[in-house]
Amino acid sequence: MKKFRSYFILILAAAIMSSCSGLNKMKKNSGLVKYEVTPKVLETHAGIVNVTIDGVFPEKYFDKKTTLTATPVLTYEGGETAFQDVKIVQGESVTANNQVITRAGGNFKYTGSVPYNEKMKKSELMLKIVASRGSKSLDFDPVKLADGVIATSTLIGKEETRPVAMKDNFERIIPEAQIADINYVINRADIQGKELKAEDIALLKEYIKAVNTDPDREFKNAEVNSYASPDGKFELNEKLSGNRGNAANKFFAAELKKAKVEEATDPNFISKKEVAEDWDGFKTEVEKSSIQDKELILRVLSMYSDPEVREKEIKNMSSTFDALKSDILPRLRRSKMIINVDKIGRTDEQILSQMRSDPSVLSLEEMLYAATLTSDVKEQLKFYQATSSNHPKCIRAQNNIGYTYMELGQPDNAIKAFEAAKTIQNNDVVKNNLGFASLAQGDNAKAEEYFNSMTSATAESRWGLGVIAITKGEYDKAVNYFGNEPSYNLALAQILKGDVNKAKSTLDSMKDLGKTGKPSYLKAVVGARLDDRNYMLTNLREAAGFDSKWKEYAKTDLEFAKFFNDDTFKSAVQ
Repeated sequence: MKKFRSYFILILAAAIMSSCSGLNKMKKNSGLVKYEVTPKVLETHAGIVNVTIDGVFPEKYFDKKTTLTATPVLTYEGGETAFQDVKIVQGESVTANNQVITRAGGNFKYTGSVPYNEKMKKSELMLKIVASRGSKSLDFDPVKLADGVIATSTLIGKEETRPVAMKDNFERIIPEAQIADINYVINRADIQGKELKAEDIALLKEYIKAVNTDPDREFKNAEVNSYASPDGKFELNEKLSGNRGNAANKFFAAELKKAKVEEATDPNFISKKEVAEDWDGFKTEVEKSSIQDKELILRVLSMYSDPEVREKEIKNMSSTFDALKSDILPRLRRSKMIINVDKIGRTDEQILSQMRSDPSVLSLEEMLYAATLTSDVKEQLKFYQATSSNHPKCIRAQNNIGYTYMELGQPDNAIKAFEAAKTIQNNDVVKNNLGFASLAQGDNAKAEEYFNSMTSATAESRWGLGVIAITKGEYDKAVNYFGNEPSYNLALAQILKGDVNKAKSTLDSMKDLGKTGKPSYLKAVVGARLDDRNYMLTNLREAAGFDSKWKEYAKTDLEFAKFFNDDTFKSAVQ
């Protein structure tokens, strides 16, 4: 019995030793396994890091009773992120539903992805392997497959939001006019006394007097337009309209002189116009009338342009012409006197001062305009809030409150203001602005919903959709959304889709690089990708001049990996 137990122990020990020997041998020869990583330098797109690993096992490497579990892992300062496991199994002796690697060797392909975090920018892709044979397992030395993650796709210019402010309709100079007519007896040009007692003449006189004493109004010019009706001979009508113009001009000039209008001393202050046959006025009066054969008369006017033919055709309508003679034609024998005035509003200084002291005195348009007179965004916000308080139904004031909150970097408050504007009127401007506020909050799905709900796309909403397309890794869409206007995000999308030369052209065409340094940094990336060392260094220094943080960022940015040992590059990022 003792002899039997000894044999059992020897057999068991031999099995264990054989098992360990197989695992140790595979670990010892693990350097013979070849790995290829695609892409060679990992990148993040749409917030995801994708990797493909192709592995090749040499002949006689894989022990037939062993299972390998390989786990790609991104390791970085303070942690690591593992991809999903991949198992490779020798099939003759292991009964499991996994890929088989025979003694003749073989290969495997693994594809996986993990969410990106910014620590991965400076990381290593390691392959952790555990070999198992029966109840025994052995950890292999981790295999380094790649360095770091290129994170250029994360450099989206979200700070360049494009909300829309609603404009004021303020006009400092508002044109005014007062009109009075003088009517004449047929074939005469003298002014009858009763005409000068008409209500519109009295109002004209009162208006001239009021303007002349109003410091906020200025006389601009005056007009006398005189007409003859389109019946009768042209030569007579031409003479009549001229004489009527002279009579009305004489009267008008006398009234201006009597009112002591200083501007009227200029001989060119009153302009004159005479119309021998007022067919336009005739057509207007007929259209307004309920005269019999009205449509027939209008058809004659449209069919014939010759005045004599027109008059002949209309006179052939005997009953209708009698109505024209009594109701229409007398109103065309007239002189129209017009005084044009500019009403001068408050100066910028007066509006700004009043807005700061008591805005309720100002009109709605003046209050909205006041916010454009200061560059202090906080004061602009205060002005729009005061405007909304005085005019709670004004969508422009409420929208612009949200706009200023966006300028102040407060999207949460901006959304509240835009939502309030939405209750007044849910128009495209408000939808656009809610889209950008949501984008600033990081809610891309909500932003996209707002942009797509607009009645028609605008340059601003398309720009917002372009930003979202970049975050989704849809770079062709992004380029189409951004259009041809040179911008940072257009250049970024062009780089990410592989059009580096187009990106360079876009960046070089930008007139305003802003203050963040991002466009200059992106230029440096373009220089690195095009292997243009001077362009890369020049723009990297420029980016650091805007913001020194780019030095630190560039130190670990694998876009510049080929320059990491370049002394000039090292100097630029110190």
